[in-house]
Amino acid sequence: MAMSYCNRISMFIATLLLANVSVAATLHGRVVAIADGDTVTVLDSSKNKWKIRLMGIDAPEKKQAFGSKSKQSLSALLFNKQVTVEYSKKDKYGRTVGKILVDGVDANLEQVKIGMAWHYKKYQNEQSVDDRFIYSQAEDQARMVKRGLWFDADPIPPWIWRKQQKEKN
Repeated sequence: MAMSYCNRISMFIATLLLANVSVAATLHGRVVAIADGDTVTVLDSSKNKWKIRLMGIDAPEKKQAFGSKSKQSLSALLFNKQVTVEYSKKDKYGRTVGKILVDGVDANLEQVKIGMAWHYKKYQNEQSVDDRFIYSQAEDQARMVKRGLWFDADPIPPWIWRKQQKEKN
């Protein structure tokens, strides 16, 4: 028997949603270093160090406006704390890309909520549909109330700032 039009559409949508969900591995450890507002080092129970790039966000670079404040806020959230990292890939620099949870709180999202990072829409397809929506809403809210880096009239996104720096050199 032929599938109805509605059933075919439902199957198509379900396939698209599942295609964007990757199976994540989990890492448990203590944050031992903060590189900047979106990169930390986690020490696991076997004393292995993991460089973690926070998924779904992009924080100002160290030499950029709000760069040091972003690093400080991430440090206050995570430094020397036990965390869980949900991850499924490495980036081109060999860093593990993941979502960091501390006491059940999504630290990546917190950076966006407090205006210390952008929701990195270039890579949003690596996030769950729910996270994409929540992170985007958090950025919109921070922007609206001029929280953190949104206090500046026209903050420069880090991906544009990095490109400008390359062009200077």
